[in-house]
Amino acid sequence: MIKETTFDVIIIGGSSAGLSAAMALGRSLRKVLIIDSNSPCNRNTIHSHNLIAHDGDTPLAITTSAKHQVLKYRSVKFLTDLATEGTRTNTGFEIKVKSGAIYSSRKVLFTTGLIDIMADIKGFAECWGISVLHCPYCHGYEVKEEEIGLIANGDSGFELSRLIHHWSKKITLFTNGQSYLTAEQFSKIKKRNIKVDEREISMLDHYNGHIKSIKFKDGTEKHVSAVFSRVPFKQHCEIPQQMGCKITEQGFLEVDDFGKSSIPGLFAAGDNTSMFRALSIAIAAGTKAGAFINKELIDEDF
Repeated sequence: MIKETTFDVIIIGGSSAGLSAAMALGRSLRKVLIIDSNSPCNRNTIHSHNLIAHDGDTPLAITTSAKHQVLKYRSVKFLTDLATEGTRTNTGFEIKVKSGAIYSSRKVLFTTGLIDIMADIKGFAECWGISVLHCPYCHGYEVKEEEIGLIANGDSGFELSRLIHHWSKKITLFTNGQSYLTAEQFSKIKKRNIKVDEREISMLDHYNGHIKSIKFKDGTEKHVSAVFSRVPFKQHCEIPQQMGCKITEQGFLEVDDFGKSSIPGLFAAGDNTSMFRALSIAIAAGTKAGAFINKELIDEDF
């Protein structure tokens, strides 16, 4: 429990974007409370890549180091709890947490990320972030030129095929049933020697999340070293929408380049605002949001 209840800024979400924003605000001498429920989207990921100075480190190691550095700034506090309610007040915002405490602030920043909705395939969720992957920039190099499967169909399958094709010459698009590719899409995929397999998938055979093969309902199987797939998502935290924050057609919180939402004083940064789900981008977004929040506080006070 945090004894103080009033802060300049409350940050909901204590991963890359939230910690980055907290550092910018802590270095600006702002009183900051970070509220984090300890359920990051990348908790199953073994290694993070495409992040200079931390290439190959685990997300947990990166976050642990970042948290240690951020909390050296004495005006920044960290609370492990779940934010459950948010309301606007005459002076800013009140945030209620699961334990029952209520904290107030002039500004609030949501860096709460997303929840990926797993495909209804046995073994898919267990492999997610380990050998079933969503981002070639984060994980493609590690499986280059290996036997890669793509689980998708229609336009999504075509776009995923285009995106992944130059990482390997051994790619199969598994449509998990009848293909919905257009004739033109199929022709373009075939020219790149990408196979299309319409067999219905029964399960992903794996060991501790490391995929060994895709098994099909007809009793056959296909060895793959990794799978790329795109899954739908939802916001990890619904408080911004409940407070009236605008949502984009894609399901992200609508913000400007500095994280400012449609609600005055409410900001958001990181995966909950952008299709570019990379640690480097979340860190940058957090820094920008933190700096702009500080500027807004200055503008109001000076």
